[in-house]
Amino acid sequence: MELNASEIRAAVKSALAEDIGGGDATTLATVPETATARAVMRAREPLIVAGLDFAGAAFNELSPEIKIEKVSRDGQKIAAGKTLLNISGSARAVLSAERVALNFVQRLSGVATLTSQFVDAVKGTPAQILDTRKTTPGWRRFEKYAVVCGGGKNHRVGLFDMILIKDNHLAALKSESPNAIAAAIRRAREKFPDLKIEVEADTLEQVGQAADAGTDIILLDNMNLIQLRLAVQKVKGRAKTEASGGVNLANVHAIAKTGVDFISVGALTHSARAVDIGLDFE
Repeated sequence: MELNASEIRAAVKSALAEDIGGGDATTLATVPETATARAVMRAREPLIVAGLDFAGAAFNELSPEIKIEKVSRDGQKIAAGKTLLNISGSARAVLSAERVALNFVQRLSGVATLTSQFVDAVKGTPAQILDTRKTTPGWRRFEKYAVVCGGGKNHRVGLFDMILIKDNHLAALKSESPNAIAAAIRRAREKFPDLKIEVEADTLEQVGQAADAGTDIILLDNMNLIQLRLAVQKVKGRAKTEASGGVNLANVHAIAKTGVDFISVGALTHSARAVDIGLDFE
């Protein structure tokens, strides 16, 4: 997942408009227009960096003359006290953009940091950590970018770039022959031959049906460790396998050892906390 400058700027402009409205009353009342300042953005805890371009765009949107020095980079693991950015220029612009800049970097670094913890937890196994569509509305590309910064992999971006046949789709085809899964896969291949197909399986019988029908990936939904191992054995490499549901840092290594190819974790984006980053004037 790569972000472009135009989408970053658009998001930043919207966030600044939301925050500043008709004007930053406190700053306009107390800080002279000619005042300048130097500020440092620092990590207050160990973290994986993500979103620095959003911060730079926020400051430069209010004052193109502000100088931004990147001391760290997205995807970098840094210790508490480490500097992320040095900022210098209009004091008014720095003060007015400060919260928007921090909101982006704290949130996205939080996603990257949590992702890194899951990636570290499955080291020594072939399993890869995937994100999901459980993202903040309007922030999906940004949060998926942060997942990559943390060492994870992106699952489908949306409903348009991959086919994922879930239980509700199958319920609508329950009378199809030879079974709902085979019928759904056949129709998907005919309609969108260039898209990968994934099928959600709740039982080992469905796992077998999906593998027999030639799906690309089988999502093993909320299966326990024994079921996951049996599912991997049943597939025998005919499709990739993805464990999903109830995944956390305490059990993810055991899940990875069952032999699944992927482990999808909704928590990477829906439950990551914002990490502690501060911006202080010097």
